[in-house]
Amino acid sequence: MTRRDTLECFHEPFGDAFYYGPERLGSRYEDDIKGREDSGFTQSTYQTILDRIERASEGKRIFIKDMAYYLVPPDAKPPSIAPSLGRVKRGVGTSEAAVNGAPNGTTFQAPYPYNTDAEPNNPTVIPQDTLGKFHFAFLIRHPRSSIPSYYRCCQPPLDKVTGWYTFQPNEAGYDELRRLFDYLRSIGQVAPASSQASTGAAATGNVSRGVEVCVLDADDLLDHPAEVVEAFCKSVGIEYTPDMLDWSTEADQQQAREAFSKWNGWHDDALNSQDLKPRQHKKVKSVEDENMEWVEKYGEDAAKVIRETVDKNVEDYEYLKGFAMKF
Repeated sequence: MTRRDTLECFHEPFGDAFYYGPERLGSRYEDDIKGREDSGFTQSTYQTILDRIERASEGKRIFIKDMAYYLVPPDAKPPSIAPSLGRVKRGVGTSEAAVNGAPNGTTFQAPYPYNTDAEPNNPTVIPQDTLGKFHFAFLIRHPRSSIPSYYRCCQPPLDKVTGWYTFQPNEAGYDELRRLFDYLRSIGQVAPASSQASTGAAATGNVSRGVEVCVLDADDLLDHPAEVVEAFCKSVGIEYTPDMLDWSTEADQQQAREAFSKWNGWHDDALNSQDLKPRQHKKVKSVEDENMEWVEKYGEDAAKVIRETVDKNVEDYEYLKGFAMKF
């Protein structure tokens, strides 16, 4: 966001289609018509979001921070391409005419599944040729940190700010991130650098056609912010300058407020900060200490749900961690 002169930034745009639009995949707002309408995104499809991004670029490079699970049907449901992206199944006597992604002006019924074709091995609702236009980088965080943080935003008093009153474990997103990562590797869109070959990429038999794997761990970012941001910039082709770690100007602060306003309550720590410096205290808690802390904050039943969700996602996190840059 501090590079507004060369980058046009978008914060989680695909959540609009995933939660609110006629192609929505998520169930959180399925029975909340008012919530969908209040969002202002009831007509957002995956195509309209891509169009919006392209229109806003104004010749700048696009930077999108988003969630892999916004692109993948939840609960490992079989994927097929979003209707607005032009892959509607054709039967006898049908035409290819489409209006806003709906054949012959009809309206798609939510939720998933779509009446569309799938692409071989593609876990997302986005065609491979569209995914191929993006330069992917991956930011991961240990579930023992991310899951309790997510749970907190679904509980009083924060729930009244975020508008999320239930915790849904299937929104953790690790499984979807791993499947997207593996798919992009399988088609050669991202490929391990030579120093990462031992992590298992050689077993795929792929020839590198894409960019190097860029996986960053949030703990490394907190401990070594300058080194991590510089490595990220080098990987994706952005010029690094130290002032990227400072967003104390009013223009930067206003940009952050506008970008995060859609997800009220989720980014308060970032909004209340002005820069990124190495954290001074890193305390690794035992499982017992974590369980005790969660029981004290949320009760025994909630602590059990948090622990089960953390444990369910550790394997996917550790798999991706095997590809992360080392600092």
